[in-house]
Amino acid sequence: MSHLTANKQQLVNRVRRIAGQVEAIERALAEEADCSVTLQRVAAARGVINGLMDEIVEEHLREHVARPDLSDAQRAVGADELIAVIRRYIK
Repeated sequence: MSHLTANKQQLVNRVRRIAGQVEAIERALAEEADCSVTLQRVAAARGVINGLMDEIVEEHLREHVARPDLSDAQRAVGADELIAVIRRYIK
């Protein structure tokens, strides 16, 4: 994952936002907040997780599938890895 180091701080910031969103969900549940509030917080958390996933998938695709100097075997491995993760993610 060394190619992610160029955007490391942005990715870490996204993860921190995710943690904040999850903490907000926990607080809403602990405080017995209205279900609409809790649903909004869950939706917000899902949004930031999806954004992180999008960014990392794009980087993986560019580095492990589309990079011009890759061999066909390397492309196949990169594509298989991406397919496995996407299948797991959409379940």
